[in-house]
Amino acid sequence: MSEILLVLLAGLAAGTLNAVGGGGTFVALPALVAVGLSPVTANAASTIALLPGSVAGAWVSRHEITQVGAASTRALTTTSVLGGGLGAVLLLVLPSASFDAAVPWLLAFATVVLAFGRPALRLFGAASDRAAGLGPRAVLTGQFLLAVYGGYFGGAVGILMLALWSMGLGLDPAAGNPMRIAQVTAVYLSAAALFLVASDALSAPLLLAAMLTGAVVGGFAGARLALRLPARALRAVVLGTAVTMTVLYFLRAGISTG
Repeated sequence: MSEILLVLLAGLAAGTLNAVGGGGTFVALPALVAVGLSPVTANAASTIALLPGSVAGAWVSRHEITQVGAASTRALTTTSVLGGGLGAVLLLVLPSASFDAAVPWLLAFATVVLAFGRPALRLFGAASDRAAGLGPRAVLTGQFLLAVYGGYFGGAVGILMLALWSMGLGLDPAAGNPMRIAQVTAVYLSAAALFLVASDALSAPLLLAAMLTGAVVGGFAGARLALRLPARALRAVVLGTAVTMTVLYFLRAGISTG
């Protein structure tokens, strides 16, 4: 299989996965590294390439977006844009080793919250359609930190957002999926803008174009699929993605330290 075809298929899978349940970075990044890009360059290039697909997914699901708690959608989006930009700056100026070591634990936390957050909230008497304790300031603070992570690395940032909203607000992951797509897009927007001017992501234009094309097609297809999936099926996709990524990252960390 040629490098261009491999990257095109990876972009298609990543765009679809991002629209359905998150985790596209874990397909896009390894594919770009496999064809010869350095990890930092591949990370920047995957963010740029996945942005149009994320925009496509956000456009398809725009009418399904629901407000996250008491924080306005405008405030949440602004926070995501600012955090994504700061994360991109950190990627360009700081070593990634220490943060990379924390990624498996972040994913494990997100997986546990998504799996057990709503039952735990019910146990403590919180209804799934009612805020479970976090006010607007706390939600925006958490969103900013996750957006910084998203701009810096990006892997599973959407799942972490769903975890925050599920644990802190009782928001069902299926109901929050359209907002997740929109906020991941906002994070990618500022990060990609910085990567375009300050990284060497454009050093492989054909690979970037192939992944971008696949991601756009996948973003449209995945967003339409997400709107048609039953809530239980969508939750299963999100949880399955989270579990898979958590296991893979713990294995990756074990190999790196072994």
